[in-house]
Amino acid sequence: MANAAMINPHSEWLAQVNESVREPEIGICDAHHHLWDRSDNRYLMDDLERDAAGNNIVSSVFVECSASYRSSGPMSMRPVGETAYIDKLANLHQADPQSTIDCAAAIISFADLRLGEDAARVIQAHREASPDRFKGTRHGVGWDAHPDVPNSHTKPVKGLLMDRTFRQGVACLEAEDLIYECYLYFTQMQELADLARTFPTLRIVLNHFGGPIGVGPYTIKSKEMMDVWRKGIDDLAACPNVIAKLGGIAMPRNGFGWHLQAEPPTSIALAEATAPFYRYTIEKFTPARCMFESNYPVEKQSCSYTVLWNSFKRIVSDFSAEEKAEMFYGTAAKTYSLA
Repeated sequence: MANAAMINPHSEWLAQVNESVREPEIGICDAHHHLWDRSDNRYLMDDLERDAAGNNIVSSVFVECSASYRSSGPMSMRPVGETAYIDKLANLHQADPQSTIDCAAAIISFADLRLGEDAARVIQAHREASPDRFKGTRHGVGWDAHPDVPNSHTKPVKGLLMDRTFRQGVACLEAEDLIYECYLYFTQMQELADLARTFPTLRIVLNHFGGPIGVGPYTIKSKEMMDVWRKGIDDLAACPNVIAKLGGIAMPRNGFGWHLQAEPPTSIALAEATAPFYRYTIEKFTPARCMFESNYPVEKQSCSYTVLWNSFKRIVSDFSAEEKAEMFYGTAAKTYSLA
């Protein structure tokens, strides 16, 4: 058994900043988080409940993170173990009278779309493993030539979104009315826009603002980066089948450097630094096609759960109650067919 400090990294550092929950009455679907139980790091539903205490988190969406894959059988089918594992945890959590969140009300799993038409078998196996919760697939394609930019854990190659066989895999999702979630980098958004135009009835969810980064040759919020990023957001927003997740840019690769500070940021500092990404994306996609996400526990490297959601509420403080309801809950509920 790993010690508590390894199981819950960052907690002591994060405790230096303690904020009350802003607007606790706002109902939230956390549209993107992960769960895992690794030898040196544990983050499961009870951890999320503790981090979210005081926030009105009604439900959540689990997104694949290579956890609890099957240890045997065809490699293509091993990711189905993650879906079965999360579905089992969700059932147990839902039955617990102490639970307050409908955790993993939707599950986004991994199926290797590079299998082409054969991806249909994997997708069907995911659906059988979780008939009510499985909603689609994320296959990260984040790729950059610079060695200091970490590529997606799926080990993509350059131009994967344009690959014919990969697109045959995407077509399997469209045929089943399932979601394709995409994590990529800001330099690749034109390729995703082309994919969205090619599959106009496929629901595509853009993760983490399209991956603005501040490592390697890139500087976060530099004019050069922002010009490319805004053009990518413009093109994706013009595709009505694309929905944007608002969050996921407090990772070290994003380049803000909060994880290196003696103290974590406040919600005011977070909001001031990140507002340009949120405001521009909301302007282009509209609240009806935007949903907030925590990306926890990955964002835990930089800020606490309450500080993160407080920053979101600060950024959209001038929006109407109806618009807030869409971004904090309604868009996610529609996208993932939640009750």
